Amino acid sequence: MVLKIILVLVFFGVMVGIGLYCRRNATDVNGFVLGGRAVGPWLTAFAYGTSYFSAVVFVGYAGQFGWKYGIAATWAGIGNAILGSLLAWAVLGRRTRIMTQHLNSATMPEFFGQRFGSPALKIAASVITFIFLVPYTASLYNGLSRLFGMAFHIDYSICVIVMAVLTGVYVIAGGYMATAINDFIQGIIMLFGICAVIAAVIASKGGFLAALDGLAQVTDETVSTTPGVFASFFGPDPINLLGVVILTSLGTWGLPQMVQKFYAIKSEKSVSTGLVVSTVFALVVAGGCYFLGGFGRLFSDQIDIAANGYDSVVPTMLSGLPDLLIALVVILVLSASMSTLSSLVLTSSSTLTLDLLKGHVVKKMDEKRQVLIMRCLIVVFVLISVVLALIQYKSSVTFIAQLMGVSWGALAGAFLAPFLYGLYWKGTTKIACWCSFLFSTVFMLVDISPLKTSLPALLQSPINAGAFCMIAGLIIVPLVSLITPKPDGKLVDDAFACYERKVTVRQRDALGE
Repeated sequence: MVLKIILVLVFFGVMVGIGLYCRRNATDVNGFVLGGRAVGPWLTAFAYGTSYFSAVVFVGYAGQFGWKYGIAATWAGIGNAILGSLLAWAVLGRRTRIMTQHLNSATMPEFFGQRFGSPALKIAASVITFIFLVPYTASLYNGLSRLFGMAFHIDYSICVIVMAVLTGVYVIAGGYMATAINDFIQGIIMLFGICAVIAAVIASKGGFLAALDGLAQVTDETVSTTPGVFASFFGPDPINLLGVVILTSLGTWGLPQMVQKFYAIKSEKSVSTGLVVSTVFALVVAGGCYFLGGFGRLFSDQIDIAANGYDSVVPTMLSGLPDLLIALVVILVLSASMSTLSSLVLTSSSTLTLDLLKGHVVKKMDEKRQVLIMRCLIVVFVLISVVLALIQYKSSVTFIAQLMGVSWGALAGAFLAPFLYGLYWKGTTKIACWCSFLFSTVFMLVDISPLKTSLPALLQSPINAGAFCMIAGLIIVPLVSLITPKPDGKLVDDAFACYERKVTVRQRDALGE
């Protein structure tokens, strides 16, 4: 117990210390929100990866999908690495950095407003971000309850409050730069932690081959009558597994807290390095989490899904580990949760300040006042997330959990296609953006309402519904753009002029004529 407490206190001390150290970089909006667009390749890559994966993945998704699909759940982690990291950096990284700097936009809603010449579009995007990001922050605490109870035997409420306060302190003090440096440290912990945990759990079942053989012996006729299906390549339900892969991988292309990492890229080297590092990070962390969860059914004699839910799977798998490894797991989950929480509250506060309050509610707002308001809103968002987490934990309220589940689908479904086409295609229209916004938000809200029974059975799952919205947006935006009035030519040419500006580089980076 002393070892666990010491490790947690050291971890918290380092996080807060870095926040205080980075205060000098957070004196204006550009420094507070984007780190002065001077964040190096490794910090940017780890900031992307740690914002991607939280306790929701490690405890919730790994347990749930590992139990449902067996070892095939690892495909979700592979998809996260290839589609959610490698291709996201390759397709979005450079263009996002170039055009957002050219348009002087610090948030995703601000990009929509500037790119399409529509203040109303900017306000709508900021409202959608606020509605679906704030409840999502509450889900980050869910994975802590069982793990902290197992490790420290203390009340969940204390864990939530302490984590929220300490995260708020370093984000408020140091802004994006403090978040990026802490993300790097937290990412290192996550990398080593997940490898150690996987090795220990697999060893407890006699090694990899013995564990795989044991998984092949598991049968569940309510899921499939095929022998060895939980140890098979695609598992018992490949269609729904594909929905998980699309939602958790393609979703990063349209999430404000993820895309905003590209705004802060420092140089060309940051793009190439970030692409490789974030892909490897996702492969190890996400692939490792889902791979670990795939062996959950080996512990079925200790798990009662009906009584305790899927969140009990991973904690049960870890409960027999040595104290040192349990302490490492606690630090791992804290790292995953705090890194994502810091990214979410910074994104929410900057979006609400720059896109909704500035120029609309408060007509004149200088740099210092903007930073002050963002810091105050971080406190507000952290408090809201704590209240929502405690309400969900201590009562029978379930709508919060449902809203968390659809937040990725609603946000990515609304923003992915307009953002992607806005970077690449001059023909994208403002009306097409509105259609994408409305379709995804309305569809996902219907999916958590009593009206969901009117949807096809496959789409009544929030996972599949979210994946459907993302793909639908990629079809809706170009179709609507082709049948609606063309955008203002001067506005579009001004936006795309940034790609034509000539720059001088070393010959090792580009061949001469």
